[in-house]
Amino acid sequence: MSEHTTTVKLGDRTFVLDRDKAEAAFAAKKVINGKDTMFFNILPLKYQWAYDLYKTMKNNHWEPEDIPMQRDVEQWRGDEVSDVEKWIIKMGIGYFSAAEGIVGDNILHVVRELMTAPELKLVLGRHAHEENIHADSLVYMISSLGMNPHECEAMFEDVPSIKAKNKFLVSNSRALRRDVDLTLLENKQALAKNMFMFGQVMEGTQFYGLFGMILSLYRQNKFPGIGQMFRYTLRDESNHIDLLRQLLNELVTENSEIWTPEFQQELRQTMAEGIRLEKEFIRDCLPVSAVGLSSEEFEQYIDYIGDRRLVNCRLEPLNDNVSNPFPWLAEMMDIKKEQNFFEGRVTEYQKAAALEGSAYDDDDL
Repeated sequence: MSEHTTTVKLGDRTFVLDRDKAEAAFAAKKVINGKDTMFFNILPLKYQWAYDLYKTMKNNHWEPEDIPMQRDVEQWRGDEVSDVEKWIIKMGIGYFSAAEGIVGDNILHVVRELMTAPELKLVLGRHAHEENIHADSLVYMISSLGMNPHECEAMFEDVPSIKAKNKFLVSNSRALRRDVDLTLLENKQALAKNMFMFGQVMEGTQFYGLFGMILSLYRQNKFPGIGQMFRYTLRDESNHIDLLRQLLNELVTENSEIWTPEFQQELRQTMAEGIRLEKEFIRDCLPVSAVGLSSEEFEQYIDYIGDRRLVNCRLEPLNDNVSNPFPWLAEMMDIKKEQNFFEGRVTEYQKAAALEGSAYDDDDL
């Protein structure tokens, strides 16, 4: 027998295992254009970070129905909150009820479909599952408050800034559906741009305007149930941002021809367009300054967040030294150390293992 084979004898049966073939299969694991197999052969792991992130995401699991909404309902039906504050909540629910589905659809039918390494498919499947949880939480909010779901649908269809944001993303996603020849540079770059758009521009920057507004209300003891769900959602989004950033990095590492100066500039322009659309949306969310919130501060916040996303992807920022107008958001958004959320009951959503392995850090803010 060759030194590259292992022989196993059990009774009258002999099994010969070829180490060279196994090592060749491992070497063929790639982000794209790797070994095409129907077998979900995760082991041996090539992308250990992806499996670790999957475990962190799984340990962060939460269910909307376990978050009490009684106080939110009282505030919604009473006169404690202003029309502007209710409008922010409506815009949040109206936008995210569709946006979460757009993200989940793209993850499943574009990014995951084009990956060839099983551990990458595993963590992307978890990403899509979390988008389902977020969509479910919005249904829970709508039903708890007694909102007309058709009003949310109308906002998605009729508010120009929401329509523009969604068109910006969907047009890119549609071009990458199945049977894409990923040996072509233009298609590799299209996939890289998709990862950047959805991870760094949409989830990583455009989501943060509403996150900030809703958590500003939560900080003032307004809509505590909705605020808590958005905090959980934001924790998930931090992992999604990190996942797609690392995927982009792996893709470029394995396909260095993608990362041309022209393509880097295209990504910066993509972020600039995403920020422009988000600022229009922010002005729709806050048509007047109220309860300590102004659209100008949130527009500055989006510039700040967008630049951090660019730098984390090894791209030049769009602005010079934009400061964070909401430093308190860092503490508000970081919930990984909390153990007690509801009436002294230890939460089941943050398992002990996840406390050590969260992908969240201050770069997410």
